[in-house]
Amino acid sequence: MPLASLQTSDADPVPPVRRIEGRLDGGLLLLCDHASNALPPAYGRLGLPEAQFARHIAYDIGARRATEAMAQALGAPALLTTFSRLLIDPNRGPDDPTLVMRLSDGAIVPGNARIDEAEIERRRAAFFRPYHDAVADTLARMAATGTVPAIVSMHSFTPAWKDVPRPWHVGLLWDNDPRLAAPLFEALKAEPDLQPWQDRVGDNEPYDGALPGDTIDTHATRNGYPNVLVEVRQDLMATDEAAAAWGRRLARLLAPILRRPDMHEIEVFPPRTGPGRRLAAL
Repeated sequence: MPLASLQTSDADPVPPVRRIEGRLDGGLLLLCDHASNALPPAYGRLGLPEAQFARHIAYDIGARRATEAMAQALGAPALLTTFSRLLIDPNRGPDDPTLVMRLSDGAIVPGNARIDEAEIERRRAAFFRPYHDAVADTLARMAATGTVPAIVSMHSFTPAWKDVPRPWHVGLLWDNDPRLAAPLFEALKAEPDLQPWQDRVGDNEPYDGALPGDTIDTHATRNGYPNVLVEVRQDLMATDEAAAAWGRRLARLLAPILRRPDMHEIEVFPPRTGPGRRLAAL
């Protein structure tokens, strides 16, 4: 697949954030932390073969197109990164040791292997912070309309990890606020092609949604905004058409949920006291 290039010259700069305009008073902000596999020309390919940039280590396959389709269907604003997670991962805390990956799923990243703090800080300033500043600014402008925004973050996951198959077609990740995750979980469980749902709809799968300092924690959990992180299996979003279909499906399911009054209230939930919370147990 062709790789986008992220031009950073003075003549034609591309910001690290792509914005899709939408209704600020619509009550929903869409995020895509790993939308792109592009790198600024100054970084070359970080010493990696070109083929590595078609893998999940560089971006979340299908997530960009699904986010675009959701934004179009719901008239919602969206923010998408324009740089590869191999450069710096915006879905990490600023001091997380995995912020810049030196080894990713078996691939040594030569351009990151001996990175020092000064270079990490340059990447934070040029890429990481502008994305998070854009999220914070957009949420502030949405809240200023008088409507509390809900946040949906779009991701994708590999069909297997360390040779262990992942059966789920879609998973919902959440920490301590079930307001958005729980009704979306019930809606997905009722989809005919996701039967038997126990095998196909993941509840805090394939990861646990509690990740201190990640995008949802920083911008939603701490502010008391309803939120959910959606993970779709990458082989089910391998083409633009399939990814857009998932985006339209999620938009269809989210539309009635977003009309609920509790989707637009600020509520700070107590911190989780242990791992492994499940929507099915609520």
